[in-house]
Amino acid sequence: MERLHLRPRHEAHTGSECMFCRKSDPQFDKRVPMDRLVCSKDDSAAGHVTENGYVRHRLLEIEIRLATAA
Repeated sequence: MERLHLRPRHEAHTGSECMFCRKSDPQFDKRVPMDRLVCSKDDSAAGHVTENGYVRHRLLEIEIRLATAA
């Protein structure tokens, strides 16, 4: 077996907190730290590191759209 196959893979997630979620979600500080992070430069749902962060971001977008429509 080649040496490349024997190396353990370590994935490090680097990023920053999503400012959109921080401003819009009153429960943001209670989230799991990984759910707060985005990997991209823009604060988008797709940039979230975890699926839970992605879903919460989308739900916030929907809430804001419904509030402005009413």
